[in-house]
Amino acid sequence: MRSNSLSFRLILSSAIVSIVLLVSAGLLLAQLFSAALERNFDARLRAVLDGLLANVEISEDGAPLLSQQLADTRFSLPLSGWYWQIEAPPQRNLPSLASESLLEQRLKSDASMLATRGGDGVASFYLSDSQVIDNRPVKLRAIEQSFKLPGSEDQYSFLVAGNFDELRQEVRAFRQTLFSILAALGVGLLIAVFLQVKFGLRPLKTMEHSLTAIREGKADQLDGAFPSEIQPVADEFNLLIKSNSEIIERARTQVGNLAHALKTPLSVLTNEAQSSKSAFAEKVSEQTQIMRDHVSLYLDRARRAARAQTIGSATEVEPVLAALGRTIMRINQDRGVTVEVTVANGLKFRGETQDFEEMAGNLIDNAAKWSSGNVKVSAASFADARNWLLITVDDDGPGLPPDKHADAMKRGRRLDESKPGSGLGLSIVAETAAMYGGAVKLGAADLGGLRVELKLPAVA
Repeated sequence: MRSNSLSFRLILSSAIVSIVLLVSAGLLLAQLFSAALERNFDARLRAVLDGLLANVEISEDGAPLLSQQLADTRFSLPLSGWYWQIEAPPQRNLPSLASESLLEQRLKSDASMLATRGGDGVASFYLSDSQVIDNRPVKLRAIEQSFKLPGSEDQYSFLVAGNFDELRQEVRAFRQTLFSILAALGVGLLIAVFLQVKFGLRPLKTMEHSLTAIREGKADQLDGAFPSEIQPVADEFNLLIKSNSEIIERARTQVGNLAHALKTPLSVLTNEAQSSKSAFAEKVSEQTQIMRDHVSLYLDRARRAARAQTIGSATEVEPVLAALGRTIMRINQDRGVTVEVTVANGLKFRGETQDFEEMAGNLIDNAAKWSSGNVKVSAASFADARNWLLITVDDDGPGLPPDKHADAMKRGRRLDESKPGSGLGLSIVAETAAMYGGAVKLGAADLGGLRVELKLPAVA
């Protein structure tokens, strides 16, 4: 999956949103669970505080006394992490009353938290116990409230503390379970998004295959039912193909009409000029022939340009080259010229058969004309940004110096008048190849003569 693809963008954006939401939800749920445990813990401490209130009395000197021990045995075990203590007002200088678990030590209230008591007069805060576990003091959760006991006008401080570390393992287990579930849910969501994107974009893949079939000449329009968002695009593309075909057909018709319209006047002028032997008649005949050559040239160029713009044309390479090779050998059989054709399997030229025959035929005919007897023709494919077809024609003739390559490509330029021809072959091949986005390159052949490389677009 490419980083600039639509699928990658949709999946990446969905993954980022899902991860952010799941992590936020996990943190929020963990925080809510911790807050709920804390409230529940405070409720347990408040129950112990209520039990103390029900069992505390005032002695004659004002010191608090416990009439009955609490049922929770944790307050009897030394340094158990569960403590309670009752303190008289400081100015009375009376001894405090504490649980057996505190031994001789006493808990110190958090003055800052006492200043922010709740609506019920209870202050909640954390303390550190004197005992240490795993090199860390035990964390205590404490609540404190002041009461005026019956028979006294003084405010007595009631403090109850519990081992809050007992809940840490429960919180840790909950978080591990929560994040494991959310991670599994995240993976499931990513898989669901991936499948959803692939399913949602499948019509685009179908359209891509249809376009490939049109480009390779296997179809002439986009077929199939597409979703309502894509169907207008398919309809417009089919109309574009139809319009393109109609324009090309009209161009071909106009080219043919022009050729017929000019042929008769030129023939009349030629015949009239040939019937006279004057210098004027010879000049008219000469210029008429030049006009006829130019008309033929530009009409052929227009036909090639129209064919090059045709959508969906494809030509099998091997049958065309093989037939051309046999034809050239028959034409030059008195000279014993052999044409060896080697073509990779399945090669197709993206264009009209007539244009391919004209280009390849010119090259092979030119090679046979200059060869001493051997011509090799090969065809292969390669790819860079697009797929290409490379036709190579080698001969064992005299070759051509590199400084003459540019001259050989010029229209009507003949470097050796001893051989028949018009000098238009290579230039026509170069023009036609350029119309398809290709090119012609001259070089030295392994056989000792000239090598001509023809680069043309290929069907993948």
